[in-house]
Amino acid sequence: MYWSLSESLFYTYRLPKSTFILSEDLRQLDNKNSQMASSAKATVVNAANQFIKFVNKCPSPFHVVDEIKKDLVKAGFKELREVDTWDIQPLNKYFVTRNQSTIIAFAVGGKFKPGNGFSIVGAHTDSPCLKVKPNSKKSKSGYMMVGVECYGGGTWHTWFDRDLTVAGRVLVKVSEISTKCPVLTTAVQAELQGDNSKQETNEADAKQAEPTNQAIGGALDEFIFSPRLDNLVNAYCATQVGSQSAQGADSTLQELILRRLSAGGSATAFEEAIPKSFMISADQAHAVHPNYSEKHESNHQAALHKGIVIKCNANQRYATTAITTTILREVAAKVDAPLQDFVVRNDSPCGSTIGPIMSSKLGMPTIDAFFEYYPSVFASLNF
Repeated sequence: MYWSLSESLFYTYRLPKSTFILSEDLRQLDNKNSQMASSAKATVVNAANQFIKFVNKCPSPFHVVDEIKKDLVKAGFKELREVDTWDIQPLNKYFVTRNQSTIIAFAVGGKFKPGNGFSIVGAHTDSPCLKVKPNSKKSKSGYMMVGVECYGGGTWHTWFDRDLTVAGRVLVKVSEISTKCPVLTTAVQAELQGDNSKQETNEADAKQAEPTNQAIGGALDEFIFSPRLDNLVNAYCATQVGSQSAQGADSTLQELILRRLSAGGSATAFEEAIPKSFMISADQAHAVHPNYSEKHESNHQAALHKGIVIKCNANQRYATTAITTTILREVAAKVDAPLQDFVVRNDSPCGSTIGPIMSSKLGMPTIDAFFEYYPSVFASLNF
């Protein structure tokens, strides 16, 4: 058995009974499996490097959606607008955005008809950050300062003495046309300086974020050191307070999209589709910390590279139920995918995800889970 990337991938070669192998054959077998392990590690590290490039390009939700749009267009998806009439055709792929910070993409099966169920995977594009206030210019003791407010549930003491940049979007007025620029603020200023047209900055939606200093590390290159892993990992393949916005998880956006896809059937096609559907709330899971293992529930300690993590909470901070768990266990058993169970200690607060928010609005069967993304999963998305 050969291991690479801290047991993230392994290969097993089983010999039939009553088989005798000469030493030369054994050496060839060792070389073959060693080459397979080396190739697998290179594939995984390459996938990790691609993800780091994605994180570097995405310091804000606006950048995340812009990058995902580019990938979807390359993969043959067609963009729809909420204000237009849709003509959805079987065997086609589409996406729609709202506020430049939320994106919903979907593929229509060849046998789809209104009233059929939906298979959904949801993630959020935002991460805890320091958002720049509208009137952010401050002066104190001879220093120019930037006024910010906390967004989401960040570990704020770790933000001190850290290099930060400013990212987001700036709305500018060019003649009589209002445009939105989902690029780094400094880049926007450079673009404006190089343009001779009359322009006036109207509004900015900016945040402070870490510059591009993500890296792969560890003795075996088994770790990714990066901000915003929650939840760009899943956005790559909105919780936080952004859920309660016109485009977040607590908005009507998902329901409206599903209703439009159910149009053309019976009067109750949408209501018929919901109980036939299944949604996965894909978010990060906390692996056990070797220095603070006592902070984790002893029988529910999630470990790195040990499989999909099913997250449960008695107070429905996660949307997982016995029925949705059973469904996932049956699917995992068919492909020999390992599973782990995660529960927060009774004396510790439990975070939440988009799962309970969206499932409670729709009444759709939902499970909260974290999936380890291997290159084979990336390849399967090229449909």
